Amino acid sequence: MDEALLRSLTPGVIAILVRRGADFAAAEDAVQDALVEAVRVGAADPSPSPSDGRTPVRDLKAWLVTVAWRRFLDAERADAARRRREAAVDEEPAPGPVPGADDTLRLYFLCAHPSLTPSSAVALTLRAVGGLTTRQIAEACLVPEATMAQRISRAKRTVSGVRFDQPGDVATVLRVLYLVFNEGYSGDVDLVAEAIRLTRQLAAAIDHPEVAGLLALMLLHHARRAARTAPDGSLVPLAEQDRAAWDTAAVAEGIGILQAALARDRLGEFQAQAAIAALHADARTAEETDWVQVVEWYDELLRLTDSPVVRLNRAVAVGEADGARAGLAALAGLDPSLPRYAAVAAYLHERDGDLDAAARLYVEAARKAPDLAERDHLTRQAARLNARR
Repeated sequence: MDEALLRSLTPGVIAILVRRGADFAAAEDAVQDALVEAVRVGAADPSPSPSDGRTPVRDLKAWLVTVAWRRFLDAERADAARRRREAAVDEEPAPGPVPGADDTLRLYFLCAHPSLTPSSAVALTLRAVGGLTTRQIAEACLVPEATMAQRISRAKRTVSGVRFDQPGDVATVLRVLYLVFNEGYSGDVDLVAEAIRLTRQLAAAIDHPEVAGLLALMLLHHARRAARTAPDGSLVPLAEQDRAAWDTAAVAEGIGILQAALARDRLGEFQAQAAIAALHADARTAEETDWVQVVEWYDELLRLTDSPVVRLNRAVAVGEADGARAGLAALAGLDPSLPRYAAVAAYLHERDGDLDAAARLYVEAARKAPDLAERDHLTRQAARLNARR
């Protein structure tokens, strides 16, 4: 069974059913039934055996649409309360080619609808666009399966009444995909790889420089994955990573995609973030990083989105480009309650030679760390400085 092929076709099939008149929840249920049937009869088997009673399916997407539509009609007819819809959906369209990119794109927009919470949009995108099971999504997001099932059901109900003929917001879709990317890895699903797959699929459906920028950013960050942790699971800071362990093919692809996007002269925040990541990827050693250009790209990013987090990261870059005192000056106007503010302040104070302040700030940062690996890393930094005194 070609599971990847089935998952790649899922969003387009759901979108076609919705366009024909099914509400989103019913369409998603019908498509799940069709996927089960495809597995049962071997419709997605690349090498079907006639002796098993299985025959090749020439157009798998059209087959899935036909089966799912019939399942939807059966469910509609069985539900007396919905008989009024049958006048609109009772006639099955004639077999033939089915549209692809436009319908898939609409489904991305629907799953990232502004009426959904970020967590619901992520779950619905993984379910409807990604084709993951509820169990897989629950394990990846570290929540009980029952909780995830309720979240997905509520999300489907929320968007079921949304009109499907309105233009969508690409920026909202990209934010949802970036949230998926940042979920990381848990259970048997690698959400980083899944986010990259979904963003590639979106890039094939729409010609937009920010979609390309997000894909480039994901590839450049993902390229460093193998070097981010030591064998014992501890974090390895960027400056200390073994750059020979970086995925050079992913770096080259990311930079190529970014350059093509930037050439269109429609700069967006994901392109600017990718440009910063590319400067890190281009440097053969940490010392060779072009920090002046990094600061310039952070300035561009601030013009696009005046984010406190961007200002925090810019302070680090300023500290590398112009010295720790300049970095601390850039940090001075920011809210100390910002996530990782204490860690950045600790690093800059250490660079400035104030080890007492740095050690105290590392301890404070460790207390506020969002996960165990980061907490342990910051605790070790504090212990290292305290040992020097």
